[in-house]
Amino acid sequence: MSRRASGPRILTAVAILTMVIAGVGFVVTLILNAFVFDEYDAYGEVPIPGSSSLHLPAGDVTVTFHTIVIGGTNGGLPVPPLKYRIGAPEGVAEPKLTEDYGTTTTVNNDARIRIGILHVPVEGTYDVNLDGNVSAYLNPTLAFGHGSSYGNLPWIFAAIFGVAVVDLVIARVWAARVARRPVPVPGYPAPSAGFGVSSWDASPAYVPPPVQQPASYTPTDDGIRIQQLNTLARLRDSGALTEDEFQAEKRRILDGH
Repeated sequence: MSRRASGPRILTAVAILTMVIAGVGFVVTLILNAFVFDEYDAYGEVPIPGSSSLHLPAGDVTVTFHTIVIGGTNGGLPVPPLKYRIGAPEGVAEPKLTEDYGTTTTVNNDARIRIGILHVPVEGTYDVNLDGNVSAYLNPTLAFGHGSSYGNLPWIFAAIFGVAVVDLVIARVWAARVARRPVPVPGYPAPSAGFGVSSWDASPAYVPPPVQQPASYTPTDDGIRIQQLNTLARLRDSGALTEDEFQAEKRRILDGH
C-alpha cells in the first residue's frame, strides 16, 4: 500500500471510530443525566397538600411534580392544578416560579416531570405551602432541586460526532483525489508540474540506450552468382527457360560474363 493511499484510509478509520464513540457517549450520558445524575430533589420535597420549610440556595431551583403511578404514563404525566405559596425570610422578596414543563421520567412506577424554575433571590429558609386537586395521584409531592451536573456532556459528544463527520468527508475527498492521480511507472521520467500535471515522487529518470542501427550489407560476387543461379532454376522449373537455355545461361554466369 502506497503512502498516499494509506493517509485517507487512516483518517477514515479514525473518523468512523470517533463517530461510534461519540454516538455511544451521547446516548449513555443522555440516559445517565435523566435517570442517575438528575438531582431533582436535592433541596427536599413537600407533600401535596402540605407544607414544609426548605433551605434553598440563591439562583435558579428546578421544581418537579413527583408521584407514584400505576399502569404507566403513556403520553406523559399530566400535572394537576396546584396552589402554592412560598414564604421568604423577612426582608426578602418572594421567589417567582416560571413555568417550564419538561418531559416525563419514570423509573419503576416512580414518575416525575419538571413544571418550572423557581428564581430564589437570596439563600435562606423558605416556607412552602401546597394544595391542589391531587386525589387521583399516589403520594404526590413537589420536589426542589437541580439538573445534572453533567448536562453538557451529551452536547460535547454531539460536537465531537460532528467533527468526526467532517473528518470523514475530508478523508473520502482525499481518497477520491488520490485515486484519480496517475501512477508513475518505475524507470520512466516523471512529468513536469509545469505542464499541468502534479509532480510525482518517482525514481531518477531513466534514459534508454541508443538504438543500434543494423550494419549495411554489401553482397559479394559469389553471393550475386548464387542469387542469379537460383533465379535461373526457378525460371527453368516454371517453363520460362528450356534446358538448353538454362545450361547456356548457367555457363555464362559461372564464367563471369
